[in-house]
Amino acid sequence: MSGDGHTGLPPASRSALEPWPDTVDWRPISRDLIWVELIRLGIGLAVALVVLGVAWALSGHWLLGAAVGVALLIGVWRAITIVRAVRAWGYAERDDDLLVRHGLLVRRLSIVPYSRMQFVDVSAGPLERAFDLATVQLHTAAAASDARVPGLRPAEASRLRDRLTALGEDRAEGL
Repeated sequence: MSGDGHTGLPPASRSALEPWPDTVDWRPISRDLIWVELIRLGIGLAVALVVLGVAWALSGHWLLGAAVGVALLIGVWRAITIVRAVRAWGYAERDDDLLVRHGLLVRRLSIVPYSRMQFVDVSAGPLERAFDLATVQLHTAAAASDARVPGLRPAEASRLRDRLTALGEDRAEGL
């Protein structure tokens, strides 16, 4: 193996294929988002298991019993992926744009130029508020390019919202 010791490619070639540049100072999101997502999963799984369990008890059909087992297996698999997925989230503020990364199997890197932002909002549902978290949502003219940064402390979410709004206004004046 040459280069970086991981892929056999020289470092320059590997970085061209890597969706998350190493040259960026990535900021992680709060690990408390893991608990929020696990609780959401637990609620959804509980509802599904109750429905399947009642249907199985009423009908006695073995297929519904198998569905209960499959639902439990999917729940365990999803719980494991939630932990890894939350750790994959990150964001970086650069001079001209904001980078947001996430994803495990399919890694996604969103680059949102400050000049393209139309507005930025901060939201926090009941579970997020219980864990003192908020989500920053960036809106651009193209809906497909909207990005969000979940799992931020409210003070950081407000700071990021204010900074992005100010930078967006400054960059938009130059157009």
